[in-house]
Amino acid sequence: MAAENLPAVASNLDSVRLAATAFAIAIGGMLPAFSIGKVGAKAMESIGRNPEAASKVMTAMLIAAAFIEAIAIYALVVALIIKFV
Repeated sequence: MAAENLPAVASNLDSVRLAATAFAIAIGGMLPAFSIGKVGAKAMESIGRNPEAASKVMTAMLIAAAFIEAIAIYALVVALIIKFV
């Protein structure tokens, strides 16, 4: 009797795994993109207020954007682990 339900359980597990993968990549792509936009907007506002500090602001902005992008890559790795493991 338990063997009859085995394909249904495997199918449900695959569906949950697929939904978790989609959720991880959706949130992991959306939030870093929003953050990079916010960092860029604030950097441009700061450069507009103080043009002499443009090189320092740009350097800090690029480093922050790189760290934010790393979070998106971590989300991709987590999504791939959920999907294939």
